[in-house]
Amino acid sequence: MKITWLGQAGLLFEKDGFRVIIDPYLSDSCEKLNPKSKRRVPVDEKMLKISPNIIVCTHNHLDHLDPDTLKHYLTEDSSVTVLCSENGFPEVRRFGGDNNYVLMRPGTVWTEKGLKFSAVSAEHSEPTAIGIIIDDGEKKYYVTGDTLYNKNIFTELPLDIYAVFLPINGKGNNMNMTDAASFAKEVGAKRTIPLHWGLFDSLDPSDFGVENAVIPKMYEVMDL
Repeated sequence: MKITWLGQAGLLFEKDGFRVIIDPYLSDSCEKLNPKSKRRVPVDEKMLKISPNIIVCTHNHLDHLDPDTLKHYLTEDSSVTVLCSENGFPEVRRFGGDNNYVLMRPGTVWTEKGLKFSAVSAEHSEPTAIGIIIDDGEKKYYVTGDTLYNKNIFTELPLDIYAVFLPINGKGNNMNMTDAASFAKEVGAKRTIPLHWGLFDSLDPSDFGVENAVIPKMYEVMDL
């Protein structure tokens, strides 16, 4: 699996020409609502030209479900499977077209082209927020979405997660670095990738003291 960080919580998964985009934020929409949320890293326009097969939106916050980004992928001519949390579901359906909109709640499973997507709980200010586990038949990748540390989440997780992608910014009802480190230890994944930093803030991910951490570089394929 080839995995690229798109900034904030956005990820691109690619396998055998099949593309999955999770929570893409490739605009300046947040700055329009709050000047403090101005991008510190420009949008890589190449990322907007990708033709995804699946898009996952873990919850209905603008830096995860952004109409100004999604309009590049969801058109009248596109045929994309969109896996979306409950509150975001009406928003993504507005794009119409020949796209397949799938409502994901904790426990929901969707399988396509050999990839299995399992929704799990998240503890966030958006009450229907979810995390997502992607199983490609070889490894399991857990994208927590925006979440706080909640012990109940662990009861929904498999024991053999290869990589966990989680927030470390400690604001907006997300884990801070200390709680994210504890969460990662409990998950027990072989790789831990900190997200949700560097776009709106000056956080230094090297302060994230996790032994198996892989610090991503924006718009670059990760070495996992």
